[in-house]
Amino acid sequence: MLNISKRISAIILSLIICCAFTENTVFALSKLGSRGSEVTNIQSRLKNWGYYNGSVDGVYGQKTADAVKYFQQKNGLIADGVAGPATLAKIGLPTGTSSSNSSDVTLLAMAINGEARGESYEGQVAVGAVILNRVRHSSFPNTIAGVIYQPGAFTAVDDGQIYYTVQDSCYSAARDALNGWDPSGGAIYYYNPVTATSAWIRTRTIIKTIGKHVFCI
Repeated sequence: MLNISKRISAIILSLIICCAFTENTVFALSKLGSRGSEVTNIQSRLKNWGYYNGSVDGVYGQKTADAVKYFQQKNGLIADGVAGPATLAKIGLPTGTSSSNSSDVTLLAMAINGEARGESYEGQVAVGAVILNRVRHSSFPNTIAGVIYQPGAFTAVDDGQIYYTVQDSCYSAARDALNGWDPSGGAIYYYNPVTATSAWIRTRTIIKTIGKHVFCI
């Protein structure tokens, strides 16, 4: 009965913290599947500048992604077709990063601490990078909070370790990951081969091993 009560309390706390972090834009980004006014503004500006010839409909489809990629190529940006903070800044749209940076660092550090506090510093940054790689990937939510609190995504959320006292190194690792360091090599998954129970995760292609974790795509 006590375990059930603890489980319910953890779920409620998760929902409260998730809402707190998603109330504001935590990682300005539009990608395939995104909708809304930001996408409309991206399409409108790129159309006016000759990068985009589709409809200004607020739907981030393949034509929009291709136009963003073309714009990125012409402006010295990473040409991934994702309108993240650097691309939005070049387009002249709000990035949302200045007001939310503290929240980004804190939540990412909590996740890193819960998942990798016993790992090397490089391993901690790599876990943070995987979370950010998911934010950019079309198969995952496009906010840090959305990725971290996606049901069943991270053991630390399920068992409550995300709420443990955060080590200083995890805050530094979160900042390094947000600043672009990706020791994982672009991975979107990782696991500990000794403790992983999912047969599915073992089918993913391993691209890097850091400490006890293997990183996959």
